[in-house]
Amino acid sequence: MNNVLKTTFLLSLLTLLLVFMGGAVGGKNGMILAFFMAAIMNFGSYWFSDKIVLRMYNAHEITREEQPFFYGMIERLTVRAQLPMPKVYIIPDDSPNAFATGRNPAHAAVAATEGVLRILTPEELEGVMAHELAHVKNRDILISSIAATFAGAISMIGNMLQWGALFGAGRSDEEEGGAGSVVGSLAMAIIAPIAAMLIQMAISRSREYLADSSGAEICGRPLALAGALRKLHNVSQMIPLQEARPATAHMFIVNPLTGGGLMSLFSTHPPMEERIARLEALAAGSRK
Repeated sequence: MNNVLKTTFLLSLLTLLLVFMGGAVGGKNGMILAFFMAAIMNFGSYWFSDKIVLRMYNAHEITREEQPFFYGMIERLTVRAQLPMPKVYIIPDDSPNAFATGRNPAHAAVAATEGVLRILTPEELEGVMAHELAHVKNRDILISSIAATFAGAISMIGNMLQWGALFGAGRSDEEEGGAGSVVGSLAMAIIAPIAAMLIQMAISRSREYLADSSGAEICGRPLALAGALRKLHNVSQMIPLQEARPATAHMFIVNPLTGGGLMSLFSTHPPMEERIARLEALAAGSRK
């Protein structure tokens, strides 16, 4: 199953989970109410996320005169990717990382830390920025916003179920089905939002795989991107991003947060070893 089909399948699962939860708490009206509440909140995030996240990480916009090499690299890559020229930002942080943001290709921005500019070769840096432009081309900000809307609606319905179960706990068995109904509602209220979060994280991981392959195609050097990912992963563990927050972790090319074991289920990024292996396989296939 390729990454596009996987994303479609996971979004369908979120939709089915939302319908199921909506029916459980208040039928169609409950589902519609929760969906629109989540949509309103995530609309603001989608529309203004670029300004918010760039300000959050103290990024400053650069011009060709300030950074002719880096700016020129982005210009060349956007021509290859057939994209409009995005705004280009530098983040004053030694931790090596990069991200893309913006609601669509016409309103996009790419940002790189001072650390990533310092430790990568020109070929590796080109691979990293091609990956970020691939996110723009694949409209991953929109897709992640849709996933967040569904997951947010499911979480809201879960809260409704919890309150409904608590207020209904004192009613008679004939009216509400007794304690079993209360326990069932509470279990659903806890399990469904967790399931929605896992699906949302899986969508994010799928989009990272797609950005890796699309970025390798844009820059034409899968092994350069693989080498860059290996460096970024290792160095970012030693020099963590100072302002890293869970809400924005999914935007970066490598996860700025640490955590393994069970927490890997909730990771917004695929295992680095698998990403590198796929790029190496892509390079081997292109040589045949």
